Amino acid sequence: MSRFFSSKYQALTPYTPGEQPKDLKYIKLNTNESPFPPSKRAQKLAKDAAKRLELYPDPECRELTKKLADTLGVQEDEVLLTNGSDEILNFAFMAYCDSEHPAAFADITYGFYSVFAQINNVPYVEIPLTEDFRINVNAYLGIGKTIFIANPNAPTGISLKKAEIEEILKSNPDNIVVIDEAYVDFGGDSCVSLINKYDNLLVTQTFSKSRSMAGARLGFGVGNKELIRDLNTIKYSTNPYNINRMTMAAGLGVLMDNDYTVKNCKTIIENREFTRCELKKLGFTILPSDTNFVFAKSDKISGGELYQKLKENGILVRHFDKERICEYNRITIGTKKQMQALISCIKSILEDK
Repeated sequence: MSRFFSSKYQALTPYTPGEQPKDLKYIKLNTNESPFPPSKRAQKLAKDAAKRLELYPDPECRELTKKLADTLGVQEDEVLLTNGSDEILNFAFMAYCDSEHPAAFADITYGFYSVFAQINNVPYVEIPLTEDFRINVNAYLGIGKTIFIANPNAPTGISLKKAEIEEILKSNPDNIVVIDEAYVDFGGDSCVSLINKYDNLLVTQTFSKSRSMAGARLGFGVGNKELIRDLNTIKYSTNPYNINRMTMAAGLGVLMDNDYTVKNCKTIIENREFTRCELKKLGFTILPSDTNFVFAKSDKISGGELYQKLKENGILVRHFDKERICEYNRITIGTKKQMQALISCIKSILEDK
């Protein structure tokens, strides 16, 4: 750090993203990207939008907002599009957290929550998952804090039912509850339908996973119009032109080709079940998953060693050093061919043991 770096950030621990290799020699199963490209219509619309990059994009994202609202069954003023779901999550920390409204989230969950809390100088508590790695619903009841829950959770892959989230919402009527649904399209239970039943609910989602747009950076929040008005205040005070033209166009194309997204999700779920069954045959413990990844460990090899051996053999998965989960690896679900290659490689590694 330079001598000019503000002291208020000197203790900040930044988020560590998954490895992004500079070459294509790896089978990349480490960052929960889709193995499928965006739809052809999305690609064409993005290409056409590139011809007008000399002009600023529409700061209101009107066409895309209308299409997304129609797709979700909500009103246009109940949706806010952002530069990835990370931006809407940061907006929520900025808008709804302070010294009088500390944040609360799980101790094992999306690693950016603690970073957002630190960079916004927000006090926070981490609530331990249960022994079987589930969100402890009772621990969130009536706690009087701004709550952030990834549902399904990451990196565990386990989800809460909508009724359980309603209990949390009802017991914290004076605090915002943010439900981060980045992986909901792979088997989770979305809470979007609850936004007008509970005025303290904000739902966030992303185009990065099921919609094949991780490289375009597009996310959104859904809540009652008063909440969206709050978040627009933050947006227009920080980055009004937050969605570029090509991303906006690609997002519109993705929504127009929703059948393509649904088909891809179905394939990923099938490949997830194939992977889960094959790992189980090899003696792995696999947590239940409603996501596009599995969280698995073996008693025949440590999590760190398996990660390293797979990497040496050209396959990237995600390993975490946190004590409770260091024996696990998070494995993104790719194509059937990629998952067969993974299983074959793990078999060889275990045989060598």
